[in-house]
Amino acid sequence: MAHNTNSSSTSNNNNLPSNRNEECVGPTSNKAGKASSCAGCPNQQQCASGKFAKDAEATKTSQSQILARLENVKHILLVLSGKGGVGKSTVSSQLAWSLQYYGYEVGILDIDICGPSIARMMGVEDKQVHKSQFGWTPVYRKNNLSVMSVAFLLSHKNDAIIWRGPRKNGLIKQFLTDVEWQNLDFLIIDCPPGTSDEHISIAQLLAAKKEDVYTIMVTTPQEVSLLDVRKEISFANKVGLNVLGIIENMSGFICPCCNKKSQIFKPTTGGAKVLCKQMNIEYLGSIPIDQLLLQCCENGKSFLKYSAAKQTDSSSNNNASTGTRVALLNVIKQITSRIDGKYAIEIEKKENYFKNKIAKKQAKKGVINSNGQSLFAQNNLNTTYGG
Repeated sequence: MAHNTNSSSTSNNNNLPSNRNEECVGPTSNKAGKASSCAGCPNQQQCASGKFAKDAEATKTSQSQILARLENVKHILLVLSGKGGVGKSTVSSQLAWSLQYYGYEVGILDIDICGPSIARMMGVEDKQVHKSQFGWTPVYRKNNLSVMSVAFLLSHKNDAIIWRGPRKNGLIKQFLTDVEWQNLDFLIIDCPPGTSDEHISIAQLLAAKKEDVYTIMVTTPQEVSLLDVRKEISFANKVGLNVLGIIENMSGFICPCCNKKSQIFKPTTGGAKVLCKQMNIEYLGSIPIDQLLLQCCENGKSFLKYSAAKQTDSSSNNNASTGTRVALLNVIKQITSRIDGKYAIEIEKKENYFKNKIAKKQAKKGVINSNGQSLFAQNNLNTTYGG
């Protein structure tokens, strides 16, 4: 008799159960559950009933619908982390804001079903989606920035969502098949922590478009976070997701009073840089703790745009927020350059344009240093962030 393994999970290879017999004919075969090699297999009854074949057909149909709906979406960015509270939503929302700021067509989808926060961070918490014969119309924060979240479907923002896996999976599928995303340069998907239902669903549903899907891992410097990120990377590898790299969030803090940098979350095992070397993954940069960044997330604003405006109006040398601005800009360029080098070049040109514009405004207001250099330009040179 053929032997079977102890695991009861499903393998990625040809959709074969990992606890199959060694001579498995395949769960979608017309001989599934009936061939002599099926004898003694723990999946024999399910295979014979056609369950796996039906599931495979349903998945294929869903993927076809998703491909049609996302036909005009160029790139999909999945923001993941095995750990909660590391700033996935902060990264997702500010990545969306920043790409919009530089003129790209951007959509952001929140699949954290039980803890949706993207609506708040995008400043559209009190909005509702509209349904037509063509599907759901996402909420538009800007002409080139659309948002979709389960938060828009709640009767009250404080209502708890108490759903089991199948219902969550159904809604995620609906977000991909029914939402009219239109033409997008980037669709950013903010995921919940862990490696459970939502993560498996999004990986399976986007499998047919996997060449355009990029995974970004977010962590904080301490080992308690890195431990779970390693698990998330393992998950991504097993389901065939392309890991673009890791962002270290909450990486240091510059005091706005004395400009001294301190490590609030000390990287006891070397932080994200060491992890990247260990796992042969790209390091995408670091983002420090910053009060202005927090305020922008709380109030649904673009940090890049708001920090530039604050710098124009400021007569003080604010190293903290300017350093954070450069760090975030570096992360964005690291991400986009790995997708297509043209994006980083375009962003650099646009940033230089904004920088010169700000410098001219500062000069008119007399916001210059003793050398006649704008404080914005000076701080860009002085910053120690960005990795």
